[in-house]
Amino acid sequence: MTPDRFDPYILDVLMPDLVGHDRSPAAFVVYLYLLGKAGRARRDTVAASLQTIATETGLSKSAVQIALRHLGRRGLLDADVEATVTNPVRRVLQPWIR
Repeated sequence: MTPDRFDPYILDVLMPDLVGHDRSPAAFVVYLYLLGKAGRARRDTVAASLQTIATETGLSKSAVQIALRHLGRRGLLDADVEATVTNPVRRVLQPWIR
């Protein structure tokens, strides 16, 4: 994905799945935020604390925490990369791209 456009999969499949089926619009917003930051940096990792994500998305910290757990369970964030307070790194996955 280039930083200036989204893969059609994100809007055609992922959005209805996360927002409609999973009833987690916050997870979709957080995923878009992280994917955009990763794309602009041309990396698959993003250093962003809960507070940063909450402030920049307009969500509460608790909504961000729940969304991050959901994204990890869905395989959209690498569960092996554990973010800490001192190292808030998250790896964004795009499992539909091989």
